[in-house]
Amino acid sequence: MMLRLRVSFPDRPGALGQVARVLGTLGADILQVTVLEREAGRVVDDFTVSWPGTFDPEGVRDRLSAVPGIRVEAVWRTREIPGTSPDYDLLRHVATEPGRAFATLVDAIPDLVSAEWAVAVSSESGDLVHRSWQAPESLDEQGGLSGVKAADLTALRPCALTAGRHRFMSVPVPDAGLHLVLARTEGPSFHRAELDRAVRVVELVSIIGHRPAPRTPQGV
Repeated sequence: MMLRLRVSFPDRPGALGQVARVLGTLGADILQVTVLEREAGRVVDDFTVSWPGTFDPEGVRDRLSAVPGIRVEAVWRTREIPGTSPDYDLLRHVATEPGRAFATLVDAIPDLVSAEWAVAVSSESGDLVHRSWQAPESLDEQGGLSGVKAADLTALRPCALTAGRHRFMSVPVPDAGLHLVLARTEGPSFHRAELDRAVRVVELVSIIGHRPAPRTPQGV
């Protein structure tokens, strides 16, 4: 099982090693460490680990939080496989079939930011244009998203928000008249570093998706 742990600790020599040692005593194999922010004398890192057997989120929190200065913000399951390049794979598929650019984006981008699902929403009508396999059929209570308003998920600027048990990320795609909405129920709110990553990918997909198809030479 692969887990992601979001951990905050003092920005001082040896602090990262303390976190790694505690994870090692719990039997976790650290596969990747991603620095999300470093400011005000503290660091926030995401640790992707291979976890043996079942896990107790509260037990993991308690063991790590017992170390002075360490705070565990969240522990959740992840599908992102360290050592791979999902961003490049996504862009390669988009470049191969630019006509399906945004459908490909919706299908693939959840794995880039540890989201559970994604949908493309029409900015004009609010209808779902495409949805990944775990996504609801609509962005309202009829779709199972109690307490969520579709209007809140189609902001004019990229944003992250929490509604009920869901954590959402919304990225407008103005050139396509769409909004990309991602969600997860496990884990913390989307960090600004995750939002920035999604925005960059969306910008590149928009460029590729609107690129004119190459003309076939006459006589071929």
